[in-house]
Formats: sequence, structure tokens, C-alpha cells
Amino acid sequence: MKHIIGLLVIFVTLAACGVVATAQQTAKVPRIGFLDVSTASGSAVLLQAFRQELSKLGWIEGKNITFDYRFAEGQFKRLPELAADLVRLKIDLIVVSGIGAALAAKKATITTPIVMARAEDPVALGLVASVAWPGGNVTGLSGLSFELNTKRLEVLKDALPKLARVGLLRPPGG
Repeated sequence: MKHIIGLLVIFVTLAACGVVATAQQTAKVPRIGFLDVSTASGSAVLLQAFRQELSKLGWIEGKNITFDYRFAEGQFKRLPELAADLVRLKIDLIVVSGIGAALAAKKATITTPIVMARAEDPVALGLVASVAWPGGNVTGLSGLSFELNTKRLEVLKDALPKLARVGLLRPPGG
């Protein structure tokens, strides 16, 4: 989980760097929108870790960056409305958690950068053109769990040529 948050922070930091260059000229504080199907309390631990990692890089909420949070309270049908609301606020970047939020944000804007915390297959979902060259305004993290298993084994075999056996631990139904 900490690894995912760290990678997400890197994506957001890189995206915010472009905003900061403009912000230094206009004294504008970058605004990040956060969109999730969950609840505020359900996302509290994730958001606390996210803010903590950003603060290590000098981004302090309320000081040099602001957040606008939108939670669908478990109601997927609210995501498009909440995404459109963030776009109307003219935020600089949208961070989404989950496929539903990513799809809603992409439908709401083609110009505001969107960073997704997770999406299993963003190409098949139409979020990006390809994994290597996403294009558009969506980027982020993807598990691509099943699609990359063969490639992961190839890389492992290249790294450890004498490897003869590999085990995989997964939760039931996972």
C-alpha cells in the first residue's frame, strides 16, 4: 500500500510541477481534486498517507497546495456529477481512486490532468491509448495483473537464470 501511495505521490508531484511553474508567475496555489466512490471516512487512511508523502516533498495542504474532495458515498451513479463539479471548479489536477472514478473524470474533461491510483486494464477500459504511450490527459498506476504475468516471469527468469520454480500467493478469489 505504501509503495502505491509513493508512486501516486510521484505522479501527482510531476503533474503539479507544471502547475507550479505557472503558479510562480501568477501566485496561484495549485488545486487538486480527489474523486472516489467511497466515503470520507473510508478513504481517511489513504488520504492521510497521501498528504504525509506529499508533505515530505514540500507540498503542504493549505499552505502551497489545496485539495477539493468529492466522495460518492458508495453510489457509482454520483461519480459523473462529482467529476463535473471538480472540472467546474477549474482545479489543476484530478486524482481518482478506482475505475468508476477514472471513467467519470475522463468523461468530464479532456484537458485537466487525471492521475488514477489504480485501474486493472486502462487500455481495455478506454482510459489510455496504450500503457507505453497513454496519450490524452489520463495517467497513473495499473496492476495489469493477468496481462503482465508472463512478462513478470520473463523478467524474473532473466534476473535469476537458474530459477526453476516460482510460487504465487493470493487471497481466495483474488
